[in-house]
Amino acid sequence: MGSRFLVTTPIPDPGMQLLSDAGHVTVLPSPPDYETLAALCASGEYDVVLTQLRDVVDAPLLAKARLKGVSNYAVGYNNIDVDAATRHGIMVGNTPGVLTDATADIAMLLILGTARRVVEADRLVRDGNFHGWEPELLLGRDVSGAVLGLAGFGRIARATARRALGFGMEILFAPRPPGHRHVSDGELGEFAGKVRQVSWGELVERSDFLSLHVPLNGQTRHLVDREVLERMKPDAILINTARGPVVDEAALVDALRDRVIAGAGLDVFEDEPRLAPGLAELPNTVLLPHVGSATVPVRSEMARLSALNAVAIAEGRTPPHAVNALTMSTPAVNTLTGA
Repeated sequence: MGSRFLVTTPIPDPGMQLLSDAGHVTVLPSPPDYETLAALCASGEYDVVLTQLRDVVDAPLLAKARLKGVSNYAVGYNNIDVDAATRHGIMVGNTPGVLTDATADIAMLLILGTARRVVEADRLVRDGNFHGWEPELLLGRDVSGAVLGLAGFGRIARATARRALGFGMEILFAPRPPGHRHVSDGELGEFAGKVRQVSWGELVERSDFLSLHVPLNGQTRHLVDREVLERMKPDAILINTARGPVVDEAALVDALRDRVIAGAGLDVFEDEPRLAPGLAELPNTVLLPHVGSATVPVRSEMARLSALNAVAIAEGRTPPHAVNALTMSTPAVNTLTGA
């Protein structure tokens, strides 16, 4: 019969074709609720489940799961309890490195869109309220010369910095607040002399645009809370392309409504797809439906990598992009070199 794959939501080709070539594929007709997914994982009918970020794969589910592995169709894997998976001998894979530029593009789009009030301007024109040029119509703020603060300085933050330098922005960063180690000049590479590392507190207080690029974990959940928002400049703009729960969304709504900060550009939300009450009604926001990786090439490559991970796990090999440190019976095959 070959390998057996459970796919919670159809993924683009070549992912589905790679899975089909390797074995039997079951695709669920609609995204499963937690109880349904837990029952399917415990059934013993599947070797690997290919999950989405919305699929919760927690410790209780993994304790009963009869799986070889979980392949997440995403770079992030905060929806999976990796420690529990490791304890139960379940391999976890993800899709790193493929959406860096696409997500950095969205971060820059949100910076520009919020600064120049693009959504408000578009709505005004569509509603028939544009009556000609006016000296003070929808005045925004300059991006050129503004201070961009990057919370985190990984791949996506660096790609965002690269774009921001082209707009003449001053760039500060805090590596992974709070309390992450200092990044040496040697580690800055191309950015040496072009960006400056500061403390988390200085980043919050000095940034005209505070852009979040940290993973979601116990340290970063609600990293931007009511206190942080109150320390930001009153004309500052918050940008989030990381994970929704990094921001206390209820506190953000209050801060935006009371003009504690000037605006926010968000591609992710704390309780997706639901928004905190009042957020959608605020004019000083740009809200996107988690489309940081939404280009045809990126989503196709994510599908390819997640399928390759799933096939390798099902066949007892270490996947090309393993999240946990389990050792499978056969070494991984490098998907780029074939070695």
